[in-house]
Amino acid sequence: MVRRLNKRKRQEQLIELVNQQPFLTDEELADQFGVSVQTIRLDRLELSIPEMRERTKALAEAAYGQLKAMSGQELVGQLLDVELGKRGSSLLKTTEEMGFSKTKVVRGHHIFAQANSLAVALVDSPVVFTARAEIHFRHPVYVGESIFCQAEVANASGNRTTVHVNSKVSGRKVFVGRFEVAAIETRDAAAGETANPEG
Repeated sequence: MVRRLNKRKRQEQLIELVNQQPFLTDEELADQFGVSVQTIRLDRLELSIPEMRERTKALAEAAYGQLKAMSGQELVGQLLDVELGKRGSSLLKTTEEMGFSKTKVVRGHHIFAQANSLAVALVDSPVVFTARAEIHFRHPVYVGESIFCQAEVANASGNRTTVHVNSKVSGRKVFVGRFEVAAIETRDAAAGETANPEG
């Protein structure tokens, strides 16, 4: 059972939580604090916190302009924020088409694609590809759920970057991955490298 906080304490924690996870809806915030959706809306109004759509839209507009390795349309999910060479996050709202018809479990390749594209997006280079990936699916994701994905650069050496990725649904970790991505300076260099993969 969620312990009720006094209004001042709740609002302090609300500001902190929204800054950390701007994608949370009023319903999810209400669940977190054990209060009604109306209470959360009133808190937001008092604190001048915009609703979730407006928060994510503002973050995304600033973030998409920084991408070098791909266009915004190629990223799987909605980009929330990015610091090239450091970290980033995205949100994927799952749909019926992504799941199995009987179980409504989202197919793994959608979850992987969100994580992989975010890892690639962090690299400050126009041409990037995934060289290696170690992945673990922790829990199933069901159609209609939103996946919040966070990626962080763990190491960068030469043209290789190691990125750690965590994906969560309502705070529960559903996927973890370690991606090694490689940057190539020009498309001509990329063509030459792929033409002779044995070196």
